[in-house]
Amino acid sequence: MADQHVVPDGKGGWNVKGAGNSRATANFDNKKEAEKVARKIADNQHSELVVHNRDGKISRKDSHGHDPHPPEG
Repeated sequence: MADQHVVPDGKGGWNVKGAGNSRATANFDNKKEAEKVARKIADNQHSELVVHNRDGKISRKDSHGHDPHPPEG
């Protein structure tokens, strides 16, 4: 159960990578398609989806069943 990251591939496209993996699970021409696939994987694995910007910084995170900091109430 690895968090799924959407990261730039350095060639203008976007990769979906499991946390700790050196190789991409999938590569896409656009960020929207990469997010779609990464979200499906994170949902199936009950893990986190972590979306990065072109500069590599995290733009947002979405929990899919395993939230380490769930909201109170």
